[in-house]
Amino acid sequence: MGRRRGMMSDALKEEIAKELGFYDTVQKEGWGGIRSRDAGNMVKYAIAMAEQSMQDKQQ
Repeated sequence: MGRRRGMMSDALKEEIAKELGFYDTVQKEGWGGIRSRDAGNMVKYAIAMAEQSMQDKQQ
């Protein structure tokens, strides 16, 4: 079974990880080293960013 290709760029993932405070873990252990809670928070943050971007474009 193949792995799914990610929707977020590496730069965006790194930016969010820095914002949420677990980028040091990513640097030391890679993306597989983050907690599932951090991954979930990352997705929530990305969705909030996308929603805000859509609202800004509508105004």
